[in-house]
Amino acid sequence: MLSIYSGIIILICFIVYKTIIIVSERENIIVERLGKYQRTLVPGIYFLIPFIDFAAYRQEMREQVIDIPSQSVITKDNIQVEIDGLLYLKVMDSKKASYGIGNYLAASINLAQTTMRSEVGKITLGAIFSERDEVNANIISEIDKASDPWGVKVLRYEIKDIAPSQHVVETLEKQMEAEREKRAEITRATAEKEKLINVSEGKRQSAINISEGEKLKRVNEANGRAEGIKLIADSTAQSLELVGAAIKLPGGNEALKMRIIDQYIDQLDEVLEGGDISLFPANLASLKGIIDELKGNKSTLKEGNHDDR
Repeated sequence: MLSIYSGIIILICFIVYKTIIIVSERENIIVERLGKYQRTLVPGIYFLIPFIDFAAYRQEMREQVIDIPSQSVITKDNIQVEIDGLLYLKVMDSKKASYGIGNYLAASINLAQTTMRSEVGKITLGAIFSERDEVNANIISEIDKASDPWGVKVLRYEIKDIAPSQHVVETLEKQMEAEREKRAEITRATAEKEKLINVSEGKRQSAINISEGEKLKRVNEANGRAEGIKLIADSTAQSLELVGAAIKLPGGNEALKMRIIDQYIDQLDEVLEGGDISLFPANLASLKGIIDELKGNKSTLKEGNHDDR
């Protein structure tokens, strides 16, 4: 009897278990009635018809992170690298996720790997690092279009790690070292060029300054000579004016002649005294004429003095 009661209790518990179903906040449940889709259960408590309704699928409705396994990829410049990534997706339609594909997680992983190989093969290794965001966006776009019939929304994709082979790493290091040396040579050449330019500019400016100083010197000297000539000319003019005024006075002309004769005799004496040989005037008549002129001038001066008296 006890075993019968126990069996009945177990049967009742089993029926209750199959009849009452509680759906949590993080999931949706697909109910089938006699093997055909009947409804989608959202969070809450529900009663099913025992042995007729069945909870066929439970779908996770939270955002899921899928670790894409590392795979070998050939870039556009024929360099082999190992790339893995992270795929973020979310089930938007639990019915499509249940009936649209057998396993959307495995399908998403395979599609992400295929799309990543295709996108990476279009660009060079350097572009993978510099254009990572663009590569991620292209992968998201391709996966999202393919996963739409599955009721799955791809939110984002991130390349997690890029690992070239050891040979490629060594080649890249040598290339980077050569590039650094090249930049250093360019920097040194640019510095030397700027140095030569500065030295040349300094010499040019120095030459300009010297030339400007020489120019100013010559201008000042010329102005000084011009000023001196002007002063001499002014003095000569004033002297000539005074001489002319004196000549116009009574006896001025005769006094001028006497002055000229005196200067002539003085100059002649200096020439005769400075020479090594004695010279006599070749034209004694000229000397006699000078003496006669002197006598005439003296007579004229005397007459003029008598007239004045």
